[in-house]
Amino acid sequence: MFSITRRSLMLAALLASAAGVAGPAFAEPGEVTISHYFTGELGLKAFKEQVEKFEQATGIKMKESPVGHEDFKTDILVRAAGHSLPDVFSYWAGARVDFIVKSNSLRPIDDMWASEKLDSVVAKPIADSATLYDGKRFLVPFNYHYAGLFYNKKVLADAGVTTLPATWEEFIALGKTLKEKGIAPIALGSKNRWPAQFWFDYLLLRTAGPDYRAKLMKGEASYDDPEVVAAMSLWKELLDQGFFVENANADDWTDAADKVARGDAAMTLMGTWITGYWNGVGLVPGEDYDFFPFPKVKDGIANAAVGPVDGLVISANAANPEGAEKFLGFMMSNADVQAKWAEAQGALSANVNVDPKTYNVVMQGAAKTVAEAEAFAFNYDLATTPPVAEVGLSMFTRFIDDPSKLDEILKAVAVDAKAAFKQ
Repeated sequence: MFSITRRSLMLAALLASAAGVAGPAFAEPGEVTISHYFTGELGLKAFKEQVEKFEQATGIKMKESPVGHEDFKTDILVRAAGHSLPDVFSYWAGARVDFIVKSNSLRPIDDMWASEKLDSVVAKPIADSATLYDGKRFLVPFNYHYAGLFYNKKVLADAGVTTLPATWEEFIALGKTLKEKGIAPIALGSKNRWPAQFWFDYLLLRTAGPDYRAKLMKGEASYDDPEVVAAMSLWKELLDQGFFVENANADDWTDAADKVARGDAAMTLMGTWITGYWNGVGLVPGEDYDFFPFPKVKDGIANAAVGPVDGLVISANAANPEGAEKFLGFMMSNADVQAKWAEAQGALSANVNVDPKTYNVVMQGAAKTVAEAEAFAFNYDLATTPPVAEVGLSMFTRFIDDPSKLDEILKAVAVDAKAAFKQ
């Protein structure tokens, strides 16, 4: 398994440099270079449209270099190690930004934040959780997502389901009802590992709570603790009962989404970007699909919402830092840009001036759910360091392949994670 460490990244940077493939894109004077992972057909088109608005408003030209979502995770770290970052790049708030901040690769944006009066623009819960690292601002939250159980309305209606589950017992009962009707309850596409993380996130948060989970993410708790065993055992029960479509590790998240859209499965636990995907293939929000929050499992546990925050950051060695700061300020402050981008991405905007009515009915429900949550937690691979995330993501797919080896897997991961925290 490839392990992301600062040492391995430096080696990769040296090799890439020797091969002539690393380095920032050549920019004309006054241009701002940018790399991002918005490379899906809809996302790339929508991002370019918003960039064009910035260019028209300011006269500053942007030079883009999109990178595929999965490749970006390693690519940007290699470029950071090789000091060849673009002026601006998209990045996931949380442990990944913290990891790169600690390598002194990012430029603080406190002055820009103040001059653009972003305290009055960015929703405080998102600003507090996503933008501050080591006491300084480094990230503008371009959008955020919420992970929920998205389902095919016709499938549930045909199965006679009239009430959505709010508790774990009700969720199990729903699964059994669907199975009795010959319907696969849950689709999961974990080929790229990360889609499985939401099950771990919610089960741990709903049983051990946000404080314990934060300790595990920081290395102050162990993967063979009773709390982790209990959460994973609930997941194992679902797998043992056949609630998941078979061979989840052979599908990616869009395969799982397609199965739900076709009615081959009833639901999938996924981020709100699934709405952008489904809308793009003609499904109607609120008519063809909807969502419900992950059910309560244990009394007395704070209700947490899970999701990622996509942000924009500026590299420490940016060739055009002034232009980069203008870009971040514009992309965050312009409510029209934020509304259009959120609509295209199936995302929520952290700009408080975006009218909630611009969201479709499903996204309005997601925004309300996040607003009512007692905590907002970054999903697993953004909540812990990249080296540990590699260990955990591989754990999920190994577990899905063979749930019977749960105890063995957790003991091994406890050792591997402890070592990864030292990298």
